[in-house]
Amino acid sequence: MATFPRGGARIYYEDHGKGEPLIAVHGLIENTTYWKHIADELMRRFRFIPMDMRAHGRTVVDGGPEGYDEETMGQDIIALADHLSLERFHLLTHSTGGFVAVRLAMRDSSRLASLILTDTGSSTSLLPVGTDPETIRIFNDNFARQFEKYDWDQMIKGIRTAPGPFFRGIVESPRAEEMLLSALEVISLGDRPTIAAFVRSFYTDPDPRVDGLRGITCPVLIICGEKDDLFIESSRLMAREIPGAELIMYPGVGHMTALECPELLARDVTRFIDRHRISKTAA
Repeated sequence: MATFPRGGARIYYEDHGKGEPLIAVHGLIENTTYWKHIADELMRRFRFIPMDMRAHGRTVVDGGPEGYDEETMGQDIIALADHLSLERFHLLTHSTGGFVAVRLAMRDSSRLASLILTDTGSSTSLLPVGTDPETIRIFNDNFARQFEKYDWDQMIKGIRTAPGPFFRGIVESPRAEEMLLSALEVISLGDRPTIAAFVRSFYTDPDPRVDGLRGITCPVLIICGEKDDLFIESSRLMAREIPGAELIMYPGVGHMTALECPELLARDVTRFIDRHRISKTAA
């Protein structure tokens, strides 16, 4: 089990394969296991380095400040690269991990050889731009209470009948039961009270920061499932505003692209990185 210290946190990561370094950051209630269906393919081609965000998986925060904010968590990514002596690296993200990564790229994208954003956006709130802070607080508190009230098995049971925006693609698939069991394997590693605390702290800024998007200088690939109702418009916004960004929409796919269409995702990630290799840039 590989970890490194940063302040009061011990950040968990895995390190597989050889080649161009590819750090991967998951979404809410996920962890390194989210990438399980594409990990083998990616580690055959690259040095694949998935990490667990604060409040997720095997990453542990002892004492405060907890650092459940996009800036601290963006610096966790840089700290992992420093820990592994990676001057530049590719960055693959999903959902909340993408919130963190795109804000990091806004501040400084010089160390990113490429950035791949799947099913995500550039705000850090699920509510529309202009929403007032008190409305955001109430929304986040209600969202967090779901993790405090229901265990993971109960949540998956509820998702079968009310999938919401995150699980629509899975529930509408002929492989729904198989993928729900796979999702349960991923999320059951999480500590629900800790995730509830994360939800209350993290999702606070509904501003997509368009000016910041326009300042991103690394190559960017944006991927979104056509059934991912929550992130279609934010994906299109990022594709319009990030210079040179590419957008791929997956027909018939929802929010959980690494579980719903792993072969397709691994193919597109590989092709994009192959076009933007660090070795080519250095040459």
